[in-house]
Amino acid sequence: MPYVPPPELTTLTLAEIAELSAQRKLPPVDQWDPQVTGDSLMVIKADGRWFHDGGEIRRPAMIRAFAGLLRRDPGGQHWLVTPHEKQAIAVEDAAFIATDVARTGDALAFRLNTDEIVLAGPDHPLIARGDAELPAIYLAARHGTEARINRSTWLQLVELADHDLAVTSQTARFSLIPE
Repeated sequence: MPYVPPPELTTLTLAEIAELSAQRKLPPVDQWDPQVTGDSLMVIKADGRWFHDGGEIRRPAMIRAFAGLLRRDPGGQHWLVTPHEKQAIAVEDAAFIATDVARTGDALAFRLNTDEIVLAGPDHPLIARGDAELPAIYLAARHGTEARINRSTWLQLVELADHDLAVTSQTARFSLIPE
């Protein structure tokens, strides 16, 4: 079955976003605890490109498949997880890149470079790092992973912010200025 990317964020309601998320049916990697470990020889570069053993993975479907198996442990190590094995994956900055944002009802909806849509809020907070001169904003995605907000999406976010450079999504308030 060919892949059909989701529609533009600005055209979606919260109910439609919830339906798209339910249809994705990601594997329950947070419930799997395999004892066999290894090294995947994979790297996710800071710009969102994926590599295996030095060669770039260019097929978006493969990246989406691997991304669905990704989790990060409390020590910051990223893993590709199956029920039988977990393999370490090197991540230079964040596992994902947030490439678009739109206000949908009381929520901020972010599209990731894997076409996944994540709603910022108490379960998916925005985190400001860096300093006021060079901020870096991240979105908690799933299973401990994060998405870095790219420059154009950060500019969209600033347009949605209050006068004090803070945004509200699903009743949670987030500053866009690192402390």
